[in-house]
Amino acid sequence: MQGKMYSASRPPKLSDSNRRIIESDGPTLRVYQVWKGSNRFCLGGRLIFGPDSRSIFVTVALIVTPVILFCAFVSQRLINEFHHRMVNLIVATCIVFASYVIFLLFLTSGRDPGIIPRNPHPPEPEDDGSNMSADWPGSQLGAPNLPLTKDVVVNGIVVKVKYCQTCMLYRPPRCSHCSICNNCVDRFDHHCPWVGQCIGKRNYRFFFMFVSSTTMLCLYVFAFCWVSIKVTMNTYHCNLWKAFLKSPVSGVLILYTFITAWFVGGLTAFHLYLICSNQTTYENFRYRYNAKMNPYNLGCLGNIMEVFFSKIPSSKNNFREKVKGDSSSVFANSTPLRHARSPEMPKTSFDIETGKRRAVADEDFEDIQSQIDSVGGLERCGTEPRRTHRDHKPNWEITPDVRMLAAEFGMQHGFEGRQKINGVL
Repeated sequence: MQGKMYSASRPPKLSDSNRRIIESDGPTLRVYQVWKGSNRFCLGGRLIFGPDSRSIFVTVALIVTPVILFCAFVSQRLINEFHHRMVNLIVATCIVFASYVIFLLFLTSGRDPGIIPRNPHPPEPEDDGSNMSADWPGSQLGAPNLPLTKDVVVNGIVVKVKYCQTCMLYRPPRCSHCSICNNCVDRFDHHCPWVGQCIGKRNYRFFFMFVSSTTMLCLYVFAFCWVSIKVTMNTYHCNLWKAFLKSPVSGVLILYTFITAWFVGGLTAFHLYLICSNQTTYENFRYRYNAKMNPYNLGCLGNIMEVFFSKIPSSKNNFREKVKGDSSSVFANSTPLRHARSPEMPKTSFDIETGKRRAVADEDFEDIQSQIDSVGGLERCGTEPRRTHRDHKPNWEITPDVRMLAAEFGMQHGFEGRQKINGVL
C-alpha cells in the first residue's frame, strides 16, 4: 500500500510566484524604484537626494531672503552715494553671486556622493582570502564565516577595512556607512543636514565651493550694508544708532551676515585644513591622523590638486537602468548578514542587473528527491522502528534546509501530507 502511494506521487511543481519569477520577465522597473537605501529620487532617477532633502528649501530661503532684502532696500540707500549704474552693478553682482551659490547647493545635494553598490549576497570566504573567524556572529546561523575586518595596504601603511553587514561587502579604504542614507559612501566625510545629502568623493569639491562661496556672499552683503549705514549717517548727519533706526534693514542684515559668516567661515577654514592635510571630517574626529600616520597625505600641494584638479570618478550606480521583477523581489536578499542563507542551501539569489531569480540547479532537486526516497525506502523495507500506540510522532525529520527549499518551491504540502501518513501508519 505504501509502495503504491509513493510510486504514484507526482514530481514537485513550482509555485505560481516562483514560476512567474523564473519563466516570465515580470514588470520592468528602474533601479531607483527598487533602491534599498533611504534616498529620494527626482526627475526619473536623474537626481538623488538624502531622506532629509526638505532641508534644502530652508537653506535656499536663508540665502535668498537676505539677498532680496539687500536688493530691494539697501540698494536704494546707495543711490545717493554712487552713480546709478554703479548701484545696478552692485545689485547684479549680488544676484549672480547668490545664483551661483544656489547652483552649487543643488550640485552638491542632487548627485551621487559616491555610493558603493550593495552585494546581492555575502562574499564567499575563499574569494577574499581571509581566515575563518569563529567569533563572527553569523557563524552560528549558517552564514559564511567572514572576519569583521581585514588588512589592506595603502601607500605602504596597513589600514583595516570593515565588513558592512547591511551592504554585505568589505568597505573600501576611507569608505563608511551613512546611517541616515543607509548607504556605504566612498571617501565619506559627513552627512550634511543643510544640503540634505552625504558628502563623499563625488561631491566634496562642490560642497567646499558652496561653503566658501556662501562665506564670500555674506561678506559682500555685510560690507555694502555698512556702506549704506555710512551713507545714511552722512545724509542725515546722525550717529550710528540713529542711522540704524533710519535704515533698519541694513542693521538686520549686518547682524545676520555677521553671525552667518562666522558659521560658514569657520566651516570653510576647517575644511581648508582638512584639504591641505588630506583628511575627512570622519577621519579627523575618529582617527586624528598626524602627518606621519596619515596614509593618504600627498603633501599640501598634492592634496589640493587631488581635491580640486583630479577627475571626478563616474557613479558606480545607474539609477535609470531597467531591471526585471517587482519591487518586493529585486534586491530582496540585500539584507544584513545575520539573515543570510546557509552555505549548504542551494543558492537562489537574485541577479541585480536582470532582476530574475536564478533557477535552482537540477542536481539540487535530485538531492532533495533522493533524501525523500531514502526515507520512503526505509519505511517500505521495514527498517523503521516500530512505534507504540502512544507515539504518533514520526522519528524521521526533514532537515531545515530541505524544508526551507521545499516551502520555496511549493512542495511543503507534499511533505506535510507524507508526515501525516507516517503518523497514522
